[in-house]
Amino acid sequence: MNRRMSNIGDTIPWCPLSTGFASVAVALITCLAFAPPASAEWTQFRGGPAQTGVSSEILAGDLEPLWSFEAGDAIESTAAIAGGTVFVGSLDGALYALNLADGSLRWRYETESEIKSSPSVHGGVVYFGDEAGLFHAVGAADGKVRWTFETDGGITSSANISGDLVLFGSYDQYLYALDRKTGELRWKVLTDGYLHSTPAIAGNHALIAGCDGTFRKVNLESGKESGKLQLGSYVASSMAVEGDLAFTGTFDNEVLAIDWRNEKMIWRYNHPDKHFPFYSSPAVTGKIVVIGGRDKLIHALDPKTGETLWTFSTRARVDASPVISGDLVYAVSGNGDLFALALEDGSERWRFEIAAPVSASPAIGEGYLVLGNDDGVVLAFGKKNNEPARQGSP
Repeated sequence: MNRRMSNIGDTIPWCPLSTGFASVAVALITCLAFAPPASAEWTQFRGGPAQTGVSSEILAGDLEPLWSFEAGDAIESTAAIAGGTVFVGSLDGALYALNLADGSLRWRYETESEIKSSPSVHGGVVYFGDEAGLFHAVGAADGKVRWTFETDGGITSSANISGDLVLFGSYDQYLYALDRKTGELRWKVLTDGYLHSTPAIAGNHALIAGCDGTFRKVNLESGKESGKLQLGSYVASSMAVEGDLAFTGTFDNEVLAIDWRNEKMIWRYNHPDKHFPFYSSPAVTGKIVVIGGRDKLIHALDPKTGETLWTFSTRARVDASPVISGDLVYAVSGNGDLFALALEDGSERWRFEIAAPVSASPAIGEGYLVLGNDDGVVLAFGKKNNEPARQGSP
């Protein structure tokens, strides 16, 4: 087990990771295959450079399970969906490329350590890090390595892309910017704590906060820190940017709204009765902020004021990050309940009980919702036709 997971829990003395659960048998899925995919993709963690968690793919009506694929160990990373392919990493140390239509294996790329970093796909290349501290660039079509870059700490942070730069954080406390074609180091910024979250892109800046409890704004061209703000607590949640505001959750039981241009706190939210950390990353639009909490609630907040719009109670803590699709928000709790909630009032529209705990966040693209669970099973949901379900394995 990775050295940074030797003391897991809410009282961990450094930036906590999402925790695993005991293995639960996966129910057989008796379902039907999907019609041809649409065009919208989900190419990286939280869907795009601003990490809003909003999909341009609108999933209408109740979803059905379409296929499943069994990896060799638990899945904590969020899948990427691009070009009719699902890319997902596993704690077995493999990155899998699966056919989106039926879940069959296209290729498998082996590393020497667990993969918690969510893959990012850009220009025919898949970018991700592993827990040994090695960052990988792999061909999306063939799974062949293009280049690797070594850091001195585990990489749970996912990659974000800005022009010819690929950015990510490491547990060696650096924010890195590499040339995405060659893997050469362009610049790196030292922080005062582990970087667990994924940097967001806002204008010509990268925004990130980590285990030092500090919000940092870094100029993408120069690699120079151009502003910072003390937040007061560990941050594992990745920032979401909407206009002039950046939103994140903390381990001091708060959701924050930050004026990223001026490094100014706009509001702080905490539940009046339940005080638990926020590990989940927020999904945001100009009208709503949705985030899961370890208080077993999904919170919807006004992005301008931080006032509560609604909450939805789950049966387990919510570490996975929600995704907004049209007038619905899709969220999953740690016990494996997958929900579709009305964005307007949080009312439940649909629920599917996955027969295993879930740490990974859902991805929505090309007509599918794709999600991995702690039993190492990748599940795809969508609208069905009349063919039998597909099941794949390594």
